[in-house]
Amino acid sequence: MKEVLSILTDQSAIGYLATVDDGKPRVRPWGFMFEENGRLYFCTASTKDVYRQLTAVPYIEYSKTTKDMVWVRVSGEIIFDDDIRKKELILERAPMLKKIYESPDNPIFKIFYLEHGKATINDFSPNPPRCLEF
Repeated sequence: MKEVLSILTDQSAIGYLATVDDGKPRVRPWGFMFEENGRLYFCTASTKDVYRQLTAVPYIEYSKTTKDMVWVRVSGEIIFDDDIRKKELILERAPMLKKIYESPDNPIFKIFYLEHGKATINDFSPNPPRCLEF
């Protein structure tokens, strides 16, 4: 899991979140927030289409590629979490989000985590991808 987190927390890379919208894939740039107890946390607003997609089909795939062309793909079922402490942590670490949501008790501010998923790490080497379940 250490190598997965190293890629997910790489601030020089952009990650992409995939959801399902009316039976079709939908991908957009997305930020990874943090990991706690084997759970990978993300956030969104209840006013966005992505929230509707996540509540309708609670499965995601998230991918991030480093500048060295090493990428990770994590996938699985997500669970929404209303823990104010975790929302506070996200707002502390992401000042841009604090400007948007203002406080952790903002009702449109939603956090979710991926737990019991699968991670695949790959690169352009001849080595096979490294897979793990968490």
